[in-house]
This record gives sequence, C-alpha cells and structure tokens, in this order.
Amino acid sequence: MDLSIVDLSPVPDGGTATDAYANTVETARQAERLGYERVWTAEHHGMADRLAGTTPEVLLGRLAGATDEIRLGTGAMLLNHYSPLKAAETFGALDALAPGRIDAGLGRASNSPAVDRALGTERRVQNPDEDHREKIEAVVGHLYNAYPNGHPYADIELPRSDAAAPVPWVLGSDPSSAAIAGELGLRYCFAAFIRPANAVASFEAYREHFDPGTLPGGPDEPEGMVAVNAVAGETDEAAARRRAVAEASFQRLARGEAGTTPDIEEAVDELGGVPDPTPEALNDDEWPRAISGNPDTLASLLDQLADRVGVDELMIQHVVPDHETALDSHARIAEGVGLDGRT
Repeated sequence: MDLSIVDLSPVPDGGTATDAYANTVETARQAERLGYERVWTAEHHGMADRLAGTTPEVLLGRLAGATDEIRLGTGAMLLNHYSPLKAAETFGALDALAPGRIDAGLGRASNSPAVDRALGTERRVQNPDEDHREKIEAVVGHLYNAYPNGHPYADIELPRSDAAAPVPWVLGSDPSSAAIAGELGLRYCFAAFIRPANAVASFEAYREHFDPGTLPGGPDEPEGMVAVNAVAGETDEAAARRRAVAEASFQRLARGEAGTTPDIEEAVDELGGVPDPTPEALNDDEWPRAISGNPDTLASLLDQLADRVGVDELMIQHVVPDHETALDSHARIAEGVGLDGRT
C-alpha cells in the first residue's frame, strides 16, 4: 500500500502562519524520508487564525525547494474561485520548480457568504456539476496543450519543465464528483474524513462512469485514493486518547465552530471521557470518520478501508493537538504499513 499526506497548516497555539508553514515544511521533509508517496497542501479561507493553508500554490513553491523526490500537490485547488487558465499557469509554474513531481488536485467548496463575495465567487451557479466539469476540462486542456489548431486558446503557452506534466486528480466527497472524474477519465481522490458514508457509492459511480482517454493525463484504468482521518500512538489506548481531539473537533464543527482544535485534556472533557479504541476489525457497514490505533492496528484498519473501495493508496489527514504529535503519528503509521524510507 502507498501512503500520502494532506497538510492543512494549522496555526499552533500562540503562533502565527510563519510557524504553521515551517511545520508544513518539516512535515513534507519527514514524509519524504519515511517513504510517503506525496504531500498535498489544502485551501481553506476565512480561518487564517486557525488554518494558514489558504494558498496551496504558494506553499508548494516552498516545499518544492525543501524536498527532492516526493510528489507535491493541491488538496485541493478550489476551481470555483479561479479561472482555468490561472489554475493551469499555477501548476505549470510549480512543475518548473519541481519537475515531474506535481499533482493538480482539483476540487470545489463554498465558504461563508462574506468570504465568497470577497473572492468574487458566484455562490449560485445554474448547473454546478456542468460548470465544475467544464473548468476541469479547461485546466487539463491548458496543461496538456490539448486545444486543437484554430481554437482561441491553442497558442496560449504555460511555464513548465521538460519533465512529465502535472497529473490531474479530481477531489470530492460525493458520487457527483466521482462521476465527473470517471466521465473525464481522470484519477479520483475521495475525502472520507468529510463524508465517509459516501465512500463506497462514490467509487461505484467513479468506476461506472470511467471513460479512459477522454482527457490527456488520465490513467488507462480507474485509479483512486481515499483520504482518511487517522492517528497512531504507542498503544491502541494512547492512540484513542489522541483521536479525542478529532472527535471533539467534529462536534465543535457541528456547532458552527469550524477549525477550532482543543488540546487532549479539553477534548476528553468535552467528550465526557477518552473514546474507545477503534476495533481492529470494522463491521462491513462501518466507516468511522476518524480511526486510531498502534502501528499494527492502524495498518490493518487502513487495509480494510482500502479494500472496500478497491484502491492501493490512502492519504492521511488528521486533527491533532500539536506538531510533535503529528510527526510522531506519521512516523508510526509509516512503520505499521512498512513504507520503504528514502535515504
């Protein structure tokens, strides 16, 4: 199994975005050493006091200079905020900085009305799926010089390296995004930490609609990845204690407190106790929003979830109280899965 990481650049207590970005750089360097396949950076708006990951394309430029081999990408660039050409130019520039290592992760999301207005984003599109599909097609068309002779965009050139072009991925958390990925013949990453109940149906839709060769840059056969909220600890009980932070954060999100992260003691108090450890064997219809365990337990859980949707790669997302816990968890997960580190 391959493993990857998506990093949201959380701002540490008493820190600033400078500290958050330094932590993301350290995360990427550690991931490269441990043998992770890729690191993606996220795009969130209006929560910069808690999540500094507002502009993944800027942060990836820093990561390109801080790493040598690991793939780098956006998880995701939110196309509803941008023109396809601007997005493509961004990925072309990143490819020039990290030749042959860039993933063009493409998604969509709404923010608060005020943030969307400030971004100049239309919140009520007549056909959102059609609009999203057309934007993805346009980004890929620019990245792969796929516009035919005579098309108004055929002569638009992008900055790029002479290595392989950025690899497009469609990101989402529901069957509609999965169907778009399949119809366009692109790779698909499902965010199980957002809507885990949609995982199986989404991959069914992806494979049902998969049409290879529709766009350049896609695989010959369906190729997917699942992003899961997972945290490791020395024991199952210690890992469950760490998972309390994610569980309490989910409850806060449901109350409208988006992006706030308690420490472990606050989380345990809010939950009324430490959560039960995630069982080593999940029920067939069970897909927790967050999982935890010692390295061996977590490796077994990740295998089960990957098998359910037929993928060979999982992306780790987590909500943890501090950067040191994040690094320790990533190292333990790599140990459990048996990643081959890079020298």
